[in-house]
Amino acid sequence: MGVLARADADAIATRLADAPALPRHIRLRGPETGLVMTRGRQGGDGAPFNLGEMTVTRCSVRLADGAVGHAYVAGRDARQAELAAVLDAALQDPARRPVLLATVIEPLAEAQAAHAAREAAKAAATRVEFFTMATMR
Repeated sequence: MGVLARADADAIATRLADAPALPRHIRLRGPETGLVMTRGRQGGDGAPFNLGEMTVTRCSVRLADGAVGHAYVAGRDARQAELAAVLDAALQDPARRPVLLATVIEPLAEAQAAHAAREAAKAAATRVEFFTMATMR
């Protein structure tokens, strides 16, 4: 679900074009856009505090076979939330799961990992090493 939450709707739809057709579904809830409060901790382990609000879109669907899927995605993309919810439900079927993992989830995960590696390399190029006066003897 993390891969689907980070992928945009166009990327998911592109990967679904290579997959078998998804079953019909009905919407149980949404897609709805709202706000959630994000929490933080000072220093990572201090007392929690309210950091601020974040826009999220949620959706719940039911497939014809009765499987229910849910999705929460950051932002206002209702199409992304619905596609992620349908995939969540479809991935619960052992017959569909391997094909959907191979055609949708794994390619999206690889693309996200490659993007993260490019960003890390770009940040690493600007790294500066600082030495204290004690080590400069």
